[in-house]
Amino acid sequence: MAYLARVRVTLLLKQQGGHLMAHRSFPSALGQVARLRDRFTQAAALPFADILPDDQVQEAVQAERVRFRDRLFSPAVTLWMFLSQVLDASHCCRQAVVRFLAWRLSQGLAPCSADTSAYCKARGRLPEAVIARLVRQTGQRTQQDMPAAWRWAGRTVKVVDGTTVSLPDTPANQKAFPQSRAQKAGVGFPLARMVVLFSLAVGTALDAAFGPYRGKQTGELSLFRQLHDRLDAGDILLADRHFCSFWELALVRERGGDVVTRLHQLRTADFRRGRRLGGCDHVVSWAKPARPEWMTAEEYARLPPTLAVRELRVWVMRPGYRTRVLIVATTLLDADAFSTREVALLYRVRWFAELDLRALKATLQMGILRGKTPAMVRKEIWAHLLAYNLIRGLMAQAAAEAGLLPWQLSFAGAVQTVMAFAPLAWTSEPAAWQQLGVALREALRGQRVGDRPGRVEPRKQKRRPQHYPLLMESRDQARSRLIQGCCA
Repeated sequence: MAYLARVRVTLLLKQQGGHLMAHRSFPSALGQVARLRDRFTQAAALPFADILPDDQVQEAVQAERVRFRDRLFSPAVTLWMFLSQVLDASHCCRQAVVRFLAWRLSQGLAPCSADTSAYCKARGRLPEAVIARLVRQTGQRTQQDMPAAWRWAGRTVKVVDGTTVSLPDTPANQKAFPQSRAQKAGVGFPLARMVVLFSLAVGTALDAAFGPYRGKQTGELSLFRQLHDRLDAGDILLADRHFCSFWELALVRERGGDVVTRLHQLRTADFRRGRRLGGCDHVVSWAKPARPEWMTAEEYARLPPTLAVRELRVWVMRPGYRTRVLIVATTLLDADAFSTREVALLYRVRWFAELDLRALKATLQMGILRGKTPAMVRKEIWAHLLAYNLIRGLMAQAAAEAGLLPWQLSFAGAVQTVMAFAPLAWTSEPAAWQQLGVALREALRGQRVGDRPGRVEPRKQKRRPQHYPLLMESRDQARSRLIQGCCA
């Protein structure tokens, strides 16, 4: 976050020329900003400096033609505060504004108001596309900078998975993201479905697509098709059985990539047929189905009439695991280059996508959002993804310096460490910044994940929750009955 403060100052100076914002009266601030610029430009070792450099923020803001009139809450300042709000445990706007107020006082600037209205309006003006662009850039940059040893068989592996997030129950959210039909009106909450494409090696979110939980063309496969452009030639896509279809495998192969997934439950594997590669390992031919509604005739004609798919059976021998036998489907047809054991182990680490989603929804508290409008909901999702990528980038740097793998470091521990170092980074003198950055990465290297091979835990809670009756009607109706003196 301290680095974002430096970005704020650099942008603020550029904005005085009228490129991004127009100020009516700004008499003495230019000298203050100039001094702060000289101070912050030396902060290359501070958090996020290598992951979110000046030119990326500037390019994203200029590309969206952002114009802010408020001299305090420029685009960079608003983004900085938004990220600090996402990383903070409270997630409230008041805490973000008070944090900004404290920072201004520490820099010898005039205090700003503690009222949240100006910040909320500035956050509303911040375009969604700016944050989305930075998410893609930071995710891709961290993946490109990773050591070659982190690749699987010299290739980049990308993992896709989907989830849902709950939204505040407002009329606007209900209209854009309707709740499940299984819930009565006024009882449930709006739901948004999202699909995220992760980098397996470094864990960053490369891109995301989200939409309503229900409705036509709102499923995970439909959302994932919006992310196909993020797949490059030579990539390996890792996915669960929901993504195992002729179309997904054929479209990825058309882009020069490969797929490793679990065989869909509606398909059966007969190992007596096809070209045998080994025990319970063969190559079969999948025929192209009829053209679906979402596919154009040109796209349909471009795909081959058949697709060679390798199917192999994997036995799960670990006690406590629910799945005992599974069939892996892949387009990696060379059994000599990709043995059954290697492909099985690759599919097993698909679970990292579940852990990445857990980090977003549990650690960063993205499971229940706070935006009252669909536009704010979308920005909030992108802000969580950007904060997540920045933390993952720091973890990748710390792991590379220590000769570790990123997944050996704790994401929750990294968030706690960054938030603990943030006040020091905001108020330290320039001479101490490089040493502070080294200490931060050293502290991140100490946040190790315990080695717990074969860990099995029951999905049950020991601590008993408080027993309150469920709310089976709208809150307004329940409140009205209480006012009238009826039973609760």
